Amino acid sequence: MNKSELIEHIAKQADISKAAAGRALEAVIGGVKTTLKKNGTVSLVGFGTFSVTKRAARTGRNPRTNEAIKIKSAKVPKFRPGKALKDAVN
Repeated sequence: MNKSELIEHIAKQADISKAAAGRALEAVIGGVKTTLKKNGTVSLVGFGTFSVTKRAARTGRNPRTNEAIKIKSAKVPKFRPGKALKDAVN
């Protein structure tokens, strides 16, 4: 399912227009992004938790030259599914 299909699904399930569903989806995604930027977490009970973790700096290899390169530390988004979502999939 891609974004436009998800918007269509939301519009049909909530009995709203596709434009309103698109704005609602963008608002949810924007809220998650804003919270994660501030190193917060977003917990949706039954669905899962979005959070930010730190990846440590490390040494890697350039596959073309086999030369060692330094990879900077980074913040990475993480999603941990909730029990209800796991049960729905299995």
